[in-house]
Amino acid sequence: MTKLAIGVGLLAAVFCLSAGAQTIDVIALSQAGAQTVLYAAKDGGLQRNAPSAIAVVDAAGDLLAFQRMDGVRPASTDLAIAKARTAARLRRPTAEIEDDINQGRTAFVTADIMALRGGMPIRVNGEVVAQ
Repeated sequence: MTKLAIGVGLLAAVFCLSAGAQTIDVIALSQAGAQTVLYAAKDGGLQRNAPSAIAVVDAAGDLLAFQRMDGVRPASTDLAIAKARTAARLRRPTAEIEDDINQGRTAFVTADIMALRGGMPIRVNGEVVAQ
């Protein structure tokens, strides 16, 4: 029994040592970065006189920051978050997805995505870090 425990312990140690070689570095948007994106989008909406619901998500689609400006329809909250998640997870603007559907690629309609213009992935050094 003791030999088995030692063998299992050594095997676990070997797997733990090799795990370091199996990791990757990921650039993530900080909360300060998410707030910067939020403020820039809000300023853009104000300049265009277009109140907006603004969602910033991380690369996995989890919400980092959100703001609903005055005068925005209540449904815009859910739409903004869904567009942000779609852009982040598919790593492309939701306008491209909407265009693909309009050009006949209707399989997107069955996916759990938001295919309306407005979602833009945020990239740092070519990598999607958020939307």
